Amino acid sequence: MNRATVRPRVVMVDGVPMSGLVAEAQDPRAVIVALHGGGTTSTYFDCPGHPQLSLLRLGATLGFTVVALDRPGHGSSAPYPEAVHSPQQRVELAFGAVERILGPRPRGAGLFLMGHSGGCELVLRMAASPLAAGLLGLELGGTGRRYHPAAKEVMRAAAQQDRPPGVRELLWEPMRLYPADIISAITNSSVAPVTNGAWH
Repeated sequence: MNRATVRPRVVMVDGVPMSGLVAEAQDPRAVIVALHGGGTTSTYFDCPGHPQLSLLRLGATLGFTVVALDRPGHGSSAPYPEAVHSPQQRVELAFGAVERILGPRPRGAGLFLMGHSGGCELVLRMAASPLAAGLLGLELGGTGRRYHPAAKEVMRAAAQQDRPPGVRELLWEPMRLYPADIISAITNSSVAPVTNGAWH
């Protein structure tokens, strides 16, 4: 069993509380910054009750510090929609959170960005930012080049409602691929996420 410690963190960035999870390596090879998709939070990368499925624990065991951020508009920053409205605001908040979480701690070779699903949009914007100088690389997963027509309909409704019918099925089917307790543990959120608008 993986014994790496995962700690929740909340830091203030320009008056906005930014939350996430951190698993530190004592002398890291590099830092992985992981950004979750829609309908979940940073817990996506540290499955509650299933440490063997944790990116944070595995990364720290392999010598990487892993920071899983709650994307701007999720977690602690959810009550601050005016502060996360523009893409530039979200990029600055994400980089600011990483800086405050890491502080003077060693970063090894540098930062590597990882995005899942809706987190890919922010990862791409971060990678293109001047704040990403020295970025080691990025990884995008759980996304494609085009939305399926059925997904477009569900996401259109998601931009107008907190939790429209079909979102859970769109994001998490087929359910048989997940341990029974995973979906409810990582998708519980009382606040609707910020919609990032269409991007292609």
